[in-house]
This record gives sequence, C-alpha cells and structure tokens, in this order.
Amino acid sequence: MKQYPADRIRNVGLFSHGGAGKTSLTEAFLFVSGATSRLGNAQDGTTTSDHDPDEIRRGMSISTSVIPIEWEDHKINVLDVPGYADFLGEVHAAMRVVDGAVILVDASAGVEVGTEQAWRLANKYNLPRLLFVNKMNRENADFPRTLESLRAAFGNRVAPIHFPIGSDKSFRGIVDLLTNTALVYHDNADGGFETVPIPEELQGDVETYRRALIESIAEHNEELMVRYLEDDPISDDELFDELRSCIADGSVTPMLCGATQYTLCIQPLLSAIIRELPAAAERTEPATVNGDETTLTADENAPLAALAFKTVADPHVGRVNYFRVFSGSFNSHSHVTNTSKGEGERIGQVFHAVGKDHVPSESVGAGDIGGVSKLATVTTGDTIAADGSSIVLEPISTPVASHSSAVHPKTKSDLDKLSQALVRLHEEDPSLVISRDPATGETLVSGLGEPHVRIALERMSRRSGVNVDLGLPRVAYRETIGAKTTSEYKHKKQTGGAGQFGHVFLEIEPLEGVDFEFDDRVVGGSIPKGYFPAVEKGIREALNSGPLAGYPVVNVRAVLTDGSYHNVDSNEMAFKIAGKEAFKKGILAANPALLEPVHTLRVTVPDSFMGDVMSDLNSKRAHVSGVVPGEDGESTIEAQAPAAELQRYATDLRSITQGRGSFSASFDHYQPVPTHLAEAIKEESAARANGHAA
Repeated sequence: MKQYPADRIRNVGLFSHGGAGKTSLTEAFLFVSGATSRLGNAQDGTTTSDHDPDEIRRGMSISTSVIPIEWEDHKINVLDVPGYADFLGEVHAAMRVVDGAVILVDASAGVEVGTEQAWRLANKYNLPRLLFVNKMNRENADFPRTLESLRAAFGNRVAPIHFPIGSDKSFRGIVDLLTNTALVYHDNADGGFETVPIPEELQGDVETYRRALIESIAEHNEELMVRYLEDDPISDDELFDELRSCIADGSVTPMLCGATQYTLCIQPLLSAIIRELPAAAERTEPATVNGDETTLTADENAPLAALAFKTVADPHVGRVNYFRVFSGSFNSHSHVTNTSKGEGERIGQVFHAVGKDHVPSESVGAGDIGGVSKLATVTTGDTIAADGSSIVLEPISTPVASHSSAVHPKTKSDLDKLSQALVRLHEEDPSLVISRDPATGETLVSGLGEPHVRIALERMSRRSGVNVDLGLPRVAYRETIGAKTTSEYKHKKQTGGAGQFGHVFLEIEPLEGVDFEFDDRVVGGSIPKGYFPAVEKGIREALNSGPLAGYPVVNVRAVLTDGSYHNVDSNEMAFKIAGKEAFKKGILAANPALLEPVHTLRVTVPDSFMGDVMSDLNSKRAHVSGVVPGEDGESTIEAQAPAAELQRYATDLRSITQGRGSFSASFDHYQPVPTHLAEAIKEESAARANGHAA
C-alpha cells in the first residue's frame, strides 16, 4: 500500500445506533474506490469488516475493524465501530485515535439511542463530525422528518449539504447544495452517476435549503455575512473553507444522505471526508515526558510515539496490536519501548490492516494507523515509543462494567486453562473485568451488559477451547445475632491413653460496626491463659458458617468468662473444639438473622422515563433518597437497594429506558433480610450444600 504524508491522511470513525449501516457503508467505500470488485453483505457474511466468526454468525459488528480507503490521492483510515451499547469500550478506543467522525442515521428511524450516545461521546472527544442519513431507498425514509429529529436532538447546527432526489424506492441521487449540482445514479448499483440539471420540481426546495445552508455558514464569518446580505457572490472554495472551520469548532454539522445498499451517493461522502474533516497533520496530541507536559505533532522526523488502541488474541499468530502513530515512524525490525510499562520490545514486521488481512510494510508513518504482532507486553492503551524514550500518551478511557456473571468451568481441564484464557479476554477487551469474589469464591466476569459477557465467553470457548457455565453471582449474604446470650460446652474424649478435655463458658452479644471481637474475663485460673488463643481460633472457625444458611457470621462479640481444664488431657485442640461448639450452640439461642448487602445507586435517565424507573426501583425494595436535576432533560436518582435485586439491573434499565439510562452501584452496608425472603434463601443454601443447586 502506498505511503501517504500526514496531510493526506484522514482517520475517521463510523458511529451509529446498531443496524444503521456502518459496515455496509464501509463495503460501499471499498467498492466505489475500486478496492473490491464485489459489494460485501453483512447478512451473508461476506464483508471485509465483519470477518470474525461471531460477527458473521450474528450479522453484526462486535469489534472495531480498520479499513484503509484510497480516494482522490488521499488515504482514509476508516474505523468501522460496533453500534450496540454492549460494545461501548470499542467506541471509546476508536474515538481516542480518530480525528473525525461520521455518524450514521437510519432515514426511516431518525435519531435513536445509539445516535445520541455517539454524539455525546464525539462531544467528549472534541471530534469534528458529519451526519450521513443512510437507507434513503427504504420504505418510510423521510429526509425532512429525519432533519427535524436531528435538530430536535442536536440543535440548529445540523445543516443539510445534500438534498435527496426521490425517496423510498424512487431515491436515485442528490443535489449538492454547496455546488448547486445534481447527481443521478445508475440503476444497476455500480456506483456510477451522471451530473444533470436540478429537476424542475425540486428547484424551489433546493433554493430554500441552499440559502439556509449559506446563512448557517456565513453567520460565523462577518465578512461573508455582509457579502451574502449584499448579494455579492461567494465562491464554492470560500464556502468550503468556512464550512471546514465551522465543522472544526462544532458550530455547523453537515448532513449528507445516501443508500449504502446500492452504493448511492457514496463518492460525495468520501470527498466530503477529505474536504471537510481534519487531516492527521492537524492533530496535536498531549503527552508527558518524565512527568512534564508536552505536545506532539505528526512529524515524521520526531521520535516515535504511538498508542495501542486495539488488541486481538489471535489463536494462530498470537497477540496483535493495532496502533495510531502520533509522531515519528513505526518501523519494522526496530527496537521500541512500552513506556506505559517500562519494558523494551523488539518489533518484527509492521503492517497495514484491511479487515482481517495484514499488508506488510517497512514502516507506518506519522498520522497513520497500522498493526504489529507478537509484542510481549503491549496491551490496549499502552504507549509505544522510541527505544529509550519516556514519552507517555494519555490512555484510553474504559466504561465502567454494569453486569457481572459467575463463571464455572465445566471440566477439570477447563479449570486448568480458565485463568489464562480470561487474561487474554481482558487484554482483548479492557471493558471486561475479571475478578474473584472473596466472599463467595466465585470467578466473575463483568461487562457492559449480559450480551457483552456472553459473547466474549463464547469467543473464549471457540478460540481457547475453554468451556464454562454462566450464572448469576451468588449474593454475599451474612448472618448475625439479635440478642445477648450465654453458652457452655464441655469437650471430653477418652480413647485410651491421653484424652482430650476442654470446658468453656461464653457470653455472646451483638456488636455494631465490627465483624468480630474476642475478649476474656476469666478469673482465678480456671483456664490457663495459654489456651485462650485456641478458644478464639475455634470461634473464628465457627464464624465461617452460620447456623441459618451457612453464610459468615458478623457483628458479634464473644467473651470467654469461665471454664475448666484437666492437667493431663487438656490441650489446644480440645479448647479449640470447645470454643467452636460453644459458639455454635450460643448463636442459635441469640436470635440469629440473615443480612443482605445493600448498594448505593446513582441512576441517570431522561426525565420522560423517570416514573417508570421509580416504579421499578420500588419493586426492587429500593429506598430513594433524592433526585438531582441534570442537563439535556436528564436527572439522576440517588437510592439504595439490595444487591440481590440488582443482578439484572443493567438489562432491566436498558429495557425500561430504551437504552437511554445508565447507572453506577457500589456496596454500602448490610441490612436484615425480610422474614418472607429469608426462608427462600435458606432453602437455596441447603439445596446447594446438598449438590442440587442450579
């Protein structure tokens, strides 16, 4: 592949709600640019972008693909990014390394939750953007209605630069409002078109839209506005230059349209990307050198600084890292430093990615995107710098996991391989969090939703041969007592020869704020002090499994008050057993109770869903402490709810709010389990102990 200087490179991400046509648009780019001779189709698994078997089987993107397009002597690195909320980590990584965005909108659906999410994140990353209204050939496609939807969501900055010729099945081209020319496409979906006079029936609408476009551009430039008001002609080049400035500062967002299925109006979008979105050479990138802040530019002659934004655990070639070069050149057969981890690396062959295919290259220059395999230490978010360098780039933001599943290996062989397979899973997708619950001993995989976790583990099974069962995590219940009591236990055992003898009296009482406290008030030497630690050890063993459901016992004080011993038969083991049994006997008489963990919740939702979300929280035994008004018609509910009620909350909230809600949860305290629920917990625990748990 030809090497391009940074001023001729555009790094662009495609973002949208799931199903708006990003992968189809990528295929259309490849086709009309001459890179492919056949238009791939997501449904039959023939696209260049969606090459993973999981993507082909599901007919949707689950990871970002890098597709370079050569157009008008420029290189456009297209990042085809998943649109479903479960893969939001891919969106963050892509937005971190691109210089501009194309946000797709379904012409028959208008603004959807994924559209809003893409817009918000593009704002966060300060990305200049274009809007592309796709599927103009579909039934119910409505350009004016879609424009109204976009302006209602994002304001009057949305400015059409295309006007459609026809709609639904009659859609056949566009009027370019900037150049005032009409393009009509061939019927055979070959991407070919003719420049024709603007149809007479559209001239009135076109003139209205064109004047509105020029006004929206000129109002940000006083000189142009004066000339416009005085009917002084403004050249196309002047309009393009001013529009580019408006796109860069976010005051205008151009709206284009087309139909990727039949490669309609794809060339104008490619040209708009080159003409109106920033070149890689325009990017300045903050970094630190030995802790001091600095700024990098796309200078080929500067020291290398690149960011790994994607990692693939390929079963055949090992770890593959994809990177964006912010300065310098990434050369094959060189030495570099992973400055994020302070480790040196030996580079083999670098390449340019075209979906799953790797095109070898001697170097990947400043501003460009490439890949390399078999690096030992580099994972997503790491900085790859010149050998001996200390440059560190800002890492990639990772969304917080909201759903957890417990992972149970099916066989001993699966257990042996599970740990390493999960490590590779996290390396490939940092938004997946692998942990072990110390309270239950379960291995947990946490992600952005139940489908995110399930798909990741299916991929792990296919690649690593590790098979697991998934389930909801066990709730870390606790047991406690509600009353003060006393208890006595005498352990006496005689089997010939030396026996065992230990005799203790305990006072047992509730203790707020502390899991366990042991004390002694033995007087008169009824038990030698040397046996006190053994008594405490026995009690601590008993704490591990309470009498109601086998959960740990907390918030208890035990005081050793009296007892007796035998000069020959007493020993530490005897007093350990006596302490343990006395405690177990005592807590049965101290009003034992189950406790459940309670989490603090912050739930952010559009105000229109507030009533439904509140009702759902009430059904989950939540206590709402307040509502904090936010921006853009959203508010945040502050509440506390039992952990047992929140295990599927990511799915529930997504369903209630059509994907527009978000939440965070963190452990706060324990509280008593209501009596009507405690019996079911006891029965479940007993079934699990007997090996009958699901």
